[in-house]
Amino acid sequence: MALRKATLLLLPIMVGILITVAPVSAHHSFSAEYDVDKPITLKGTLTKLDWVNPHSWIYVDVVGDDGKVVNWAIEFGGPNALLRRGVRKTDFPLGVELVIKGYRAKNGTPTVNGTSVKFPDGRNLFTGSSNEGDGGEGGGPQTKK
Repeated sequence: MALRKATLLLLPIMVGILITVAPVSAHHSFSAEYDVDKPITLKGTLTKLDWVNPHSWIYVDVVGDDGKVVNWAIEFGGPNALLRRGVRKTDFPLGVELVIKGYRAKNGTPTVNGTSVKFPDGRNLFTGSSNEGDGGEGGGPQTKK
């Protein structure tokens, strides 16, 4: 009987711990998905913006050397982290030409972890890369001209 009582008391605690830990373990690290040895610079036209948690995404049409257009997905930091850096959703009107720097995905898809985005007017914004070596939370000026 005492064992049953102890089990009933511990069960909600264990469930609470599992619910708390699961989202943390589901979050990926930079090195799990992206290759620090494969930096890339893309120039293209913004086609879509997903300002969502846990990471924001932009999609850019890039014309390759062969003339084919490829739609690249660029991962940014989360909306709150971007807002703290002065980056706003309204900074990204569809159709704008952008130059994006970042790191390619390990799986070979047209996916990049963005480190910065440069606009036609010269603004250069840090995009909240999950690569700790590229500025992170404490990295220098966030907007350069």
